[in-house]
Amino acid sequence: MTHTPHTGTLLRRLRRGRPEDARWVRPAFLALLLAALLVNLWSLGDSGYANSFYSAAVQAGGESWKAFFFGSSDAANSITVDKPPAALWPMALSVRLFGLGSWQILVPEALMGVGTIAVLYAAVRRRFSAAAGLLAAAVLALTPVAALMFRFNNPDALLALLMTVTVYCVLRALEGARTRWLVWAGVAMGFAFLTKTLQAFLILPPLALVYAVCAPTSVRRRIGQLASAGAALVVSAGWWVAIVELWPADTRPYIGGSQNNSFLELTFGYNGLGRINGEETGSVGGGGFPGGGGGGGWRGGETGLGRMFSDGIGGQISWLLPAALFLLVVGVVLTRRAERTDTARAAFLVWGGALLMTAGVFTFMAGIFHEYYTVALAPYIAALVGMGVTVLWQERARFLASAALGVTVAGTAVWAFVLLGRTPDYVPWLRWAVLVGGLSAAVALTFVGRLGREGRFRTVAPRLAVCAVVLAVAASLAAPLAYTLSTVGTPHTGSIVTAGPAAARGGFGGFGGFGGDSGGGGGGRGDGGPMDVGADAARGPRPGGGQAPGQAPPAGGGGGGAGGMAGLLNGQSVSSEVVAALKKDADDYTWVAATTGSQNAASNQLAAEEPVMAIGGFNGSDPSPTLEQFKRYVADGKIHYFLGGDGFGGGFGGGRGGAEGTGSSITTWVQSTYKEVTVGGTTLYDLTAEK
Repeated sequence: MTHTPHTGTLLRRLRRGRPEDARWVRPAFLALLLAALLVNLWSLGDSGYANSFYSAAVQAGGESWKAFFFGSSDAANSITVDKPPAALWPMALSVRLFGLGSWQILVPEALMGVGTIAVLYAAVRRRFSAAAGLLAAAVLALTPVAALMFRFNNPDALLALLMTVTVYCVLRALEGARTRWLVWAGVAMGFAFLTKTLQAFLILPPLALVYAVCAPTSVRRRIGQLASAGAALVVSAGWWVAIVELWPADTRPYIGGSQNNSFLELTFGYNGLGRINGEETGSVGGGGFPGGGGGGGWRGGETGLGRMFSDGIGGQISWLLPAALFLLVVGVVLTRRAERTDTARAAFLVWGGALLMTAGVFTFMAGIFHEYYTVALAPYIAALVGMGVTVLWQERARFLASAALGVTVAGTAVWAFVLLGRTPDYVPWLRWAVLVGGLSAAVALTFVGRLGREGRFRTVAPRLAVCAVVLAVAASLAAPLAYTLSTVGTPHTGSIVTAGPAAARGGFGGFGGFGGDSGGGGGGRGDGGPMDVGADAARGPRPGGGQAPGQAPPAGGGGGGAGGMAGLLNGQSVSSEVVAALKKDADDYTWVAATTGSQNAASNQLAAEEPVMAIGGFNGSDPSPTLEQFKRYVADGKIHYFLGGDGFGGGFGGGRGGAEGTGSSITTWVQSTYKEVTVGGTTLYDLTAEK
C-alpha cells in the first residue's frame, strides 16, 4: 500500500505528535485516550436503554428515514422528542447499521466523550505546553458528570463535543485572523443548536467579543469575519428549522414539547426563555408540581451564587471549579501587559468567558434545571486548570507564582474535603488523605522555586519538585476519580441521572426516589424512600424486552413498572405476554398501541420494536393527538391497543396551554367504549372490540 506525501505526514504526526514534543508526550496522550475509552465502555450495557425516551426515538430513526429526520418518538411519526434531532442521528445510524441494542445506542456517546477529550487536548496544546493539554484532558476525563454523560444517551455528550470544537476553531482563527476557522466555528455552533437549541448560544457572546477585540487584523475585517461566521451559523442551524417550519403540518409529526405544533415556539418557549424565567408552557414544573416556581425539586435546587456548589450539584462538577475561577484571574493578571493580539490571554478569555457565561445562566435560571446539565462546564474548567497550572509552574521561580500554585492546590484539597464530607460513609479515609496530601503539596509547591535558587538545595530541588507535583495532582484528582469510578460502576437509567456514589445523590430534586437512576442514582434511590420504585424497577426496560431480572410484572401499570411520576421519569418493565400481544398482527396497524406519555410508550415500543403512540409527548401535556384525531385513528383501524394503568393523565403541573384534558379525555373515552383485557398483569384496551 502506498501513501501520498500528505497522508504520510499525517500518519507520522499521529504517531509522533509535534516535532518539538518529548518522545513520551504522544504515547501519554494516546494512553489517556485509550483509558478514557475503556472507562466509557466499561459495563456499558448494564444501563440497558438508559433514557428510554431517546432510545425509542433512536429505534424509530433506525426504522424510518422520516422519523430519523424529524426525531420522531415512533416510526409512524406521531410526535417528535422535545429537542431537535442532531443528537439522535449518530445513535440511529448505529442502530440502522448494527441493529437495536444497548451497546449500539451508547457506544456513539462513549466515542463522543473520547472525541471531546482529544479536541480539548488539541485546543490547549496549540498555545500551551503538552503538559497543559494532558492535564486538561485528564481533568475532563475524571469529571464525574462527564463520565456519566459520555455513557448516556441524552443530547449533552454531543453538545459538549460541539462546544469544545467551537472553542477550538475560534482559537485557531485567533492565531492569524483566519476566516475559514471562524466559519467552521459557526458551523459547529449551528449543529450544537440542532442538538440542544439555545443552550448552544450561551458561549456566543464571549467568543464573539474576544475575537472582535483580540484578532490580529483590522476592525473592518474582524466585523466582516464575524458576519461570515454568523451566516455559517444561521445556515448550519437554519436549514433543518426551515424545512420543518415549511413542511405541511398534517404530513409531518407533531413537534413535541410545543403547544402549537411549532419548532420555533418550542425553541423560544419551553426550551428557551421558559428555562430562564420558569414559565415553560406545558412543563411538568409548573402549577402544583413540587419544586415548581423556581424552587428546588424539578428545578435543580435553589437559584443563587451557591447553586453550582450545592449538595446536589457540587459533587457532579465543582471539584475543580474554584481552582478554575482562581486560575482564570491569575491568567488574566499574568498576561495583562501582553499585546492586544496575545493568544495566551485570548485563550484564558475564551475559555473563561465560556465558563462564566454558562455557569452564570445555570446559576440563576428559574426554569427546569438538572444536575447533569453541568457537563457543559467540564471542558471549560479543565482547560483553565491545565493552562493556569502550567503557566504558574513555568513562573515558579517568582514567589507570587509559586504561592498562587500552592493556593490552588490547597483550595482544591479543602473543597474536596468539604464535598467528601457530604458522603461521610463513602471511602471515609479518602477525605483526610486528600486534605493532608493536598496541604503538604501546597506547602512544597510554594517554596520549591525558592529552593531551586539555594545552592545547598539546588541538586535535590528538581526531585522535590517532581514529588510535589505528583502529590499535588494525586490530591487534586483523587476525589473526582473516586466519584467517577463509582459512576462508571453503576447502571444509570431514566430521565434524570446523577454521578457519584448513591449517598451523594438525593432523590429526584430532593424528593425521595422518583424513578430513574438505578443503583441509588438521581431519580431512583432504591432505598425505600418516598415513592421509591426500587432499584430493579428503576433500571427500566432491557434490550429485547422483559422486566429487570427477578422482577414480576406489576399489575395494572401501563406496560408494567411504577406508574405516576415514575412513569414520567423512567421506562417501565414490559412482560413477555404484553410483547406477544403487541406483536400479534402488528403489520395490520400503524401503531400497535397508544398510551399517555413518552416514557410509557417508549418502554413498550422498545420491547416490541413496533410503533407505539405517545399521547401528549414527554410530559403528557402536549395537545397531540386531540380526542377527535384519536377517534379517527381508531375508526380507521390504525391503533390496536390502548395501554391503561395509573399513568399520569393529561400532564403534570397543570399542563398549561390547554393540554390538560388531552390524555385524560382520551383515557375516559377509551375506558367507556372498549373492552378491558388483562395481559400478563397489565391492563390493555382492545380498540378493535367495543363493549
